[in-house]
Amino acid sequence: MPKMRKKRDLPTKVCPVCERPFAWRKKWADVWDAVVYCSERCKRTRSARDRTSRTS
Repeated sequence: MPKMRKKRDLPTKVCPVCERPFAWRKKWADVWDAVVYCSERCKRTRSARDRTSRTS
């Protein structure tokens, strides 16, 4: 059986949209270096914000 890691021992990043820390997830194991946002909602919010700032 694999050794369990406590959540506090996992690597973390800070989301640039909501500025909250988020922890590593197993589904991000292969792409952790490319993960920027904590959720799809933050990713969409950032994209919408960028579109409105470009048109102004």
